[in-house]
Amino acid sequence: MAQRKGQSFNLEPLDDFFKTDEERKEDKLSKIRDIPIDMIDDFPDHPFKVRDDEDMQNLVESIRERGVITPATVRKKEDGRYEMISGHRRMRACSLLGMDTLRCEVVELSRDEATVLMVESNFQRSEILPSEKAFAYKMRLEAMNHQGKATSAPVGQKLYSREMLSQESGESHSQIQRYIRLTYLVPELLEFVDEGRIKMRPAVELSYLDEDAQRDIVEEIDLNDCTPSHAQTIKMRRFFEEGKLDTAVIQSIMEEEKPNQRDKIVIRGDKVKKLLPQNLKVSEREEYICKALEHYTKFLIRQREDRSDR
Repeated sequence: MAQRKGQSFNLEPLDDFFKTDEERKEDKLSKIRDIPIDMIDDFPDHPFKVRDDEDMQNLVESIRERGVITPATVRKKEDGRYEMISGHRRMRACSLLGMDTLRCEVVELSRDEATVLMVESNFQRSEILPSEKAFAYKMRLEAMNHQGKATSAPVGQKLYSREMLSQESGESHSQIQRYIRLTYLVPELLEFVDEGRIKMRPAVELSYLDEDAQRDIVEEIDLNDCTPSHAQTIKMRRFFEEGKLDTAVIQSIMEEEKPNQRDKIVIRGDKVKKLLPQNLKVSEREEYICKALEHYTKFLIRQREDRSDR
């Protein structure tokens, strides 16, 4: 993968500049080896989920037929074990196939360099959940800040900053901040965000509440089967900052009628999820369900017409 501007990966020794392309290829090959899977540890606090979904099944079949085409990337730890940087899904697929080893490239990177590479490689996935992006941005920014402190650049000219992360990711500075705020949500609320039940801006407002208040909101969501609107979360945050947010206030705010939720039907449960295609995006579920209901309605009409003709 091409090195992006601003990264401070270890520079190659001077002798490497005088090596032929053939020698460089041999050097790289010498770092690729089959490593026992039980010797490879996950990256600490790895933010990206490894799911046993349809994509994983496709990867399993690909590895079964052709093997691991692109080696995983690991670094050696001080205790002699290895730490996964890029290739968690490949390692899982190999485990499902009963394989004992994984084809890996061993690289020499610092903790911060490894974090930057781990986030970059996983951002190439086709679909990333908000929670994954939230923790990935947080880890990436912390690593970049650590690297920036290690440089001799004057204050105000550090290469590693929120502005640079914004430039590299293609997302605005404020949007990155919103994602990072999601890391302050309790797991239940964060799951609602991943499912699309709570949008970004309401979720950001809720992230400023303490854990007790957030869990009270989770309980109200479960009881009333509805989520707070952006306006309601702004009100909750204001009450919280004034020290007046309690269970009764949360209940009162949640009972307010929301224009966007009038006559709204919320479909929940594993039974419904099992009927939806595994690769269906959250944003596509509503349209899929509406089309399915439309086809079912037409089926019932045809069924009634057939009975009337008899």
